[in-house]
Amino acid sequence: MTDVPRVALVTGAARGIGAATVAALAAGGWRVVATDRCAGDPALPYPMGTRAELDQVVKAAGKEAVAAEADTRDPDALAAAVRLAEERWGGLDAAVAAAGVIAGGVPAWQVPPEQEQAVLDIDLGGVLTLARVAVPALLRRPEPRRGRFLAVASAAATRGLPMLAAYCAAKAGVAGFIRALATELGGTGVTANAVSPGSTATPILDESARLYDLPAAGAFAAQQPLGRLLEPAEVAAVLAFLAGDGASAMTGAVIPVDGGLAL
Repeated sequence: MTDVPRVALVTGAARGIGAATVAALAAGGWRVVATDRCAGDPALPYPMGTRAELDQVVKAAGKEAVAAEADTRDPDALAAAVRLAEERWGGLDAAVAAAGVIAGGVPAWQVPPEQEQAVLDIDLGGVLTLARVAVPALLRRPEPRRGRFLAVASAAATRGLPMLAAYCAAKAGVAGFIRALATELGGTGVTANAVSPGSTATPILDESARLYDLPAAGAFAAQQPLGRLLEPAEVAAVLAFLAGDGASAMTGAVIPVDGGLAL
């Protein structure tokens, strides 16, 4: 094994679990390309991450991190972020699909089609698109490889959450995709795993509270046996573990990091 720093790309890096993952990987000695769309979405009624937020995440991560604007629905933009990793640091060792959005608040058949499409295209399509452009880069590393493709699923992948049907569908798709990708990567030295967070203190949970007409996101804490919301750093710590050598025997796993919500 070499002690040369490993290189990761993280989507949805401006805030939430993505931002916390950039911080966790950087603290562990990784070089990180932190990507985010850095723009609002006309289909969605709440604010997205900004370039200022992404720049702050990168600044806090230190000199071995760099920002790149990329919409996960845009394969060319994501491919450019992968090239940035390869050209700047010589390759890519981990790709983390953390970008996500939420919409709903009404029964599935009443959700505006453009909102439903945004959830499916970003939460599921963005994971598939990242795999399309990042897995070849992971496989370009010489053997013996220890590449990692990681995704953020959700407890919603296995629970039927009313008025969030598209989100549930997308996250269930992420879990299924990770299992299939893991089998396809068998024997390559590259693994594929996911985490399934519960109610985590992020902008998505704030929007979920609004969609459910709750006073604040803290109201979701009661449904988790842990009795509190999770912090993004707690989910990021598991992603950082999955990115490391300690997870070398794990592939196709979808790890609950949910305060017991799935129970």
